[in-house]
Amino acid sequence: MAVIATGFFDGVHSGHRLVIDTLLSEASRRGEESVVLTFWPHPRAVLQNGADSLRYLTSREERVSLLLAMGVDRVETVPFTREFAAMSSRGYLEMLRRDYGCSALVLGYDTRFGSGMEGPEDIAAQASALGLGCTVAPPLCSEDGIPVSSSRIRRALEAGDTAAAEKLLGRRYSLSGVVVSGNRLGRTIGFPTANMQLCEPLLLIPRNGVYSTRVRVLGAEYGGMTNIGMRPTVSERDALTIETYIFGFSEMIYGLDISLDFVDRIRDERRFDSIEALRLQLVADCAGILKN
Repeated sequence: MAVIATGFFDGVHSGHRLVIDTLLSEASRRGEESVVLTFWPHPRAVLQNGADSLRYLTSREERVSLLLAMGVDRVETVPFTREFAAMSSRGYLEMLRRDYGCSALVLGYDTRFGSGMEGPEDIAAQASALGLGCTVAPPLCSEDGIPVSSSRIRRALEAGDTAAAEKLLGRRYSLSGVVVSGNRLGRTIGFPTANMQLCEPLLLIPRNGVYSTRVRVLGAEYGGMTNIGMRPTVSERDALTIETYIFGFSEMIYGLDISLDFVDRIRDERRFDSIEALRLQLVADCAGILKN
């Protein structure tokens, strides 16, 4: 038998972690398996409710990894389809009991599911009628008294406020990808950069600008300075790039995995009058990051 928490859990943020902690506690109390049932892709991507603007905080693999790292026994990912979305909440509960051995549910305070999008009170009543236990985890609020949510984290990152996003997530926001070749101009002015191609192209990229980052590559971690933007001083192309100067690092890493943890936003991206003016600004940016 299993105690199950269900939802998308994008970002596995601090509010989600309260739900997962409740799941682990309840499963331990009952001596049963703890299971998270999640979905892919996001319901908005299937139901076309703002799908054009949808950006994820974590890839599917990252979500599963974060959930398992919290101590969950098992994570099941269910394909989200229009047929799945049409299932009633009672039908969903019956499926959880039949297919996953569900004996009890743990819900977030704002959990809704089923074709009627019932909330926790209705779901709890239906679960009880089916002989299933049900626990509702309370909201986790930030210092301003507002519940932590994935949408709040997205808004913070879109504004470039990675420090606020970190508080809400409970960890630094990160991007992972592969190092690809760039125009190599940075190498000629003393700032060779690693250009990242995202593994999950729909991950949310923070607002354009220069950031202090922590860089994980080749099994080690380094300080870094990351520029997100169009490189207006050196390029006329309208193409977004994510390029990172890694402090104290000179290895050739084309084609290798790289991850960035965002520490703080340093400044806006802007056009400089010359390459030398850009170089001098990069020197100042690095000095500021290293000082902190």
